[in-house]
Amino acid sequence: MARNIRRTKALTMMAALTATGIALSGCSGGSGDEGGDGETLKLWHYEGADSAMGKAWAESIKIFEEETGAKVEFEEKSFEQIQKTASQVLDTDAAPDLMEFNKGNATAGFLASTGLIADISDAVAEYGWDEKLAPSLQTTAKYSDDGVMGGETWFGVPNYGEFVGVYYNENAFAEAGLAIPTTYEEFVDVLDAFVAKGITPLAEAGAEYPLGQLWYQLALLEGDRGFVDDYQLYKEPVDWEGPEITSATETLKEYVDKGYIASDVSSVKAEDAGVSFINGTSPIFVSGSWWFGRFVAEATDFDWTMTAFPGADLSLGSSGNLWVVPENAANKELAYEFIDITMRPEIQAIIGNNGGLPVAADTADITDEKSAALIETFNGVLDADGLSFYPDWPAPGFYDVIVQELQGLITGSQDVKTTNTNLGEQYDEGTSEYR
Repeated sequence: MARNIRRTKALTMMAALTATGIALSGCSGGSGDEGGDGETLKLWHYEGADSAMGKAWAESIKIFEEETGAKVEFEEKSFEQIQKTASQVLDTDAAPDLMEFNKGNATAGFLASTGLIADISDAVAEYGWDEKLAPSLQTTAKYSDDGVMGGETWFGVPNYGEFVGVYYNENAFAEAGLAIPTTYEEFVDVLDAFVAKGITPLAEAGAEYPLGQLWYQLALLEGDRGFVDDYQLYKEPVDWEGPEITSATETLKEYVDKGYIASDVSSVKAEDAGVSFINGTSPIFVSGSWWFGRFVAEATDFDWTMTAFPGADLSLGSSGNLWVVPENAANKELAYEFIDITMRPEIQAIIGNNGGLPVAADTADITDEKSAALIETFNGVLDADGLSFYPDWPAPGFYDVIVQELQGLITGSQDVKTTNTNLGEQYDEGTSEYR
């Protein structure tokens, strides 16, 4: 496909993208005044000032200015601002030198395929960032000429990660005389035990992402790395009547029928599900590490823990968002110096001690006990090459398809076979150009 054709398509697709995360206000950084050597790094990111990454990158700005003599001009942006306008701004002289951008084929992949962000492979080799990143983290940073992740060319660098696991209310388990499950069979037994006590065990949300992520995790229970590569990287056609997807859809329907999930889940949003765990209504919540910091701050009336999904070798998750360098950046070398600072142990420790998941931290630097346990769990997923990305990633707009089809399943308006057929047709249509 010619580059100008890809560019036109990317502009169209980027405009249609729905943000998959919460919009966060950017933290304030250095001034726009020139440094001692007359250089300025123009930086965009959208992490909140009180977030783990926001704190880490604020410290990185201080170190960068002290060590280089250059200044950082940080512009406050939101997730949506960067997501919706990047493809237009990056093609002009207004492009920043460095920015945070969402990983995945429909986002960073599109920018890579149109030449709007730079090939940074030489910088990765020079600074040794590849030696600090596990293989599954590298997947989201490297893209093919067509913008498919898992390619050979580096277009970004992540310095934090994320994964989906299971949060447990330990007090509720103790009151019910139950132990935290370590196998899937034990997990189901726990669900049955809570239902028998009149408690709906799983906090869930069918109007937004949590239910779709649970569905994909159930597929991963039956799948292997080959299934993930087919689904996410288009290695081979996905069998929508195969054991992985069939089991996932059937099991999700059973969860509703057996009372593991509330009957009105189709109208529940992610925020409501999280709050039901925070206030102790639901003793179990299958969701991401991005809730961890909030639960530390707000779920204070009981003890809780988080583990990987019991019995699963594969877990939803990925690197965090990427540092990308626009092709039109005026100061690429300064951008590489800043990225390298964010990969230092002392910066990685700030991420880890504030509820984030660093990718290159010295575990001895993590002094917060709860954070250390979270990072240990995440590192276990990485060591097993278990990160398997997210169900909506393969095609733009597939997030809405998953939400709609699973709502139809759990409300009983369509059966398992119809749900899988509809999902498969939309998936095939959205990924046809890659296969």
